[in-house]
Amino acid sequence: MKKFLWSLLFLSSSAFSQQDKLITHFMYDKMSINPGATGMSITNDAGICGTSIYRNQWDKVNGAPNSAVLNVEANLSRFFPGGVGISFYHDAIGFARQNNVLLNYSYPLTIGNIGTLGIGIGVGIMSYGMKPNWVPPTNNPDPSLPTDWSALNLDLNFGLYFKGNDYYAGFSSTHLSESVLSGTNNLSENFQSARHYYLMGGKNFRDVGGGDVDVQMLLRTDMVKFSADINARYIYNLSGKDLWGGLTYRTSDAIAIMLGYSPMDQLSVGYSYDITLNKLSSISRGSHEMFVKYCIYIPPPPLQKTHHPRWL
Repeated sequence: MKKFLWSLLFLSSSAFSQQDKLITHFMYDKMSINPGATGMSITNDAGICGTSIYRNQWDKVNGAPNSAVLNVEANLSRFFPGGVGISFYHDAIGFARQNNVLLNYSYPLTIGNIGTLGIGIGVGIMSYGMKPNWVPPTNNPDPSLPTDWSALNLDLNFGLYFKGNDYYAGFSSTHLSESVLSGTNNLSENFQSARHYYLMGGKNFRDVGGGDVDVQMLLRTDMVKFSADINARYIYNLSGKDLWGGLTYRTSDAIAIMLGYSPMDQLSVGYSYDITLNKLSSISRGSHEMFVKYCIYIPPPPLQKTHHPRWL
């Protein structure tokens, strides 16, 4: 069991030495890895959007990663400059459990007629620990075996996000504080958060065969391992409702099929299936991921009719 878990942890890091979650629908999860993007995708000057993502990685592999994400962000530029948001994600692999909660703010700078640059910061808490489902021996226990423990510490993100008319680009870093989270029982109860760097970009090509082509990429690194996602989606509008399908390639890890539907401007749902290409391909049935996004727009205040005092 112990050997299997350590091999599983090794294989997960072979695709990307990830303390951060791995999400195929990263275009709906920009804020949690780049706070500069907070509120930037909401075109309404008073709108709030919530996005939930669930990922079951390497289906049928015992102890494989599972991730859950909840992002709530708002563009409230009608009331004050900038976007605000809160992001939460839970990541589990084997006995390890990681939770992050971050408050995000992005200040927009308009650059002529070119676009808007969002300068963002995320401040919050990281929790990490182990939840073994075994009963350790009482006589001569192995000190290297993990026990039930958890710890909290500061987490800090920073990002720059530029948005043009039909393209975007961003650079960010997560876990800038590189916090150490430690238990109390043995030396194995120790977790060092590693600083990660992200480079993202995308472009929308309009009126291609009656629809739009959306191309996006995300590069990740902790300066030890490197991973890149490149995807393309074809978006077709049918009577005011968007349908899309696409493909994602993740270096040395997977190819993903993406499907989505937006029945109205406020609601989008999507699903992806990752076909595993790494060493787990012989035992894994791939990875499943689903997301739901819903937005609420605050209507502008009604115009007040005025009358000249002479005509009252």
